[in-house]
Amino acid sequence: MKHIASYILALAAVAFGGAQASAQTADSPFHMKARMGYAVGGTAPLGVPAQIRGIDTFRLTPNFMFGFDCSYDFNHRLGLQAGLRFEMKDMDTEVTTKGYHMEVKMDDDVLDGLYTGHVRQQVRQRMLTIPVLLTIRLGSRVNLKAGPYLSILLHKKFEGYAFDGYLRKDNPTGSKVVMGSREGEWATYDFSDDMRTCQFGLSAGVDWEFIPHFGASADLAWGLTGIHHSDFKTVEQTLYPIYGTIGLFYRIK
Repeated sequence: MKHIASYILALAAVAFGGAQASAQTADSPFHMKARMGYAVGGTAPLGVPAQIRGIDTFRLTPNFMFGFDCSYDFNHRLGLQAGLRFEMKDMDTEVTTKGYHMEVKMDDDVLDGLYTGHVRQQVRQRMLTIPVLLTIRLGSRVNLKAGPYLSILLHKKFEGYAFDGYLRKDNPTGSKVVMGSREGEWATYDFSDDMRTCQFGLSAGVDWEFIPHFGASADLAWGLTGIHHSDFKTVEQTLYPIYGTIGLFYRIK
């Protein structure tokens, strides 16, 4: 938490410094906004594979966002917006699988094969994100925005455990290894080192300034690169970060 607080304070200091430096006239094409929000989403394949038979539990996680944007209006309708944001994109879920390829660790043994049973998956991502968005003004209070983003991960974790099921080693008819339902009988996995440090994707959303200087926003960020390196094949499907964020902003200028 100390590192997170440091990132937030650094963003606030930059935003405050930008506000102090912006002594433009009222009709200036330059604008700055400070933002905060909360994201809901997860890392998922495009299309749920047949081996995933159901989502048992989806827990809300502290996916907070803090940052600021600077924008420039080309004319009364079009503009360009760029920003810097600290984001948390976590996921905590349990699923039921059948014949799902996994590599797990049980006691001191590493097991590879097809797993049938329950899986708890926990993803932790802390990142700095730089969005570059084209904006379209609708009236005096609403801005549509869309464009690419680049995220640099400061902290990453992808781990979990398999429980109340069994794994067929190597192939569907391989030897059967049973995982129990109590701690100590589980099989664990940790693919944190296989995660990318940089993510690239597209973002789209809307800003609505409901009173002068204060507004609300809704955004959708869709990762185009999976969260793991391209040569990572233990999880057969590519997992993309897909998150929607609801937030508030203050227009400094």
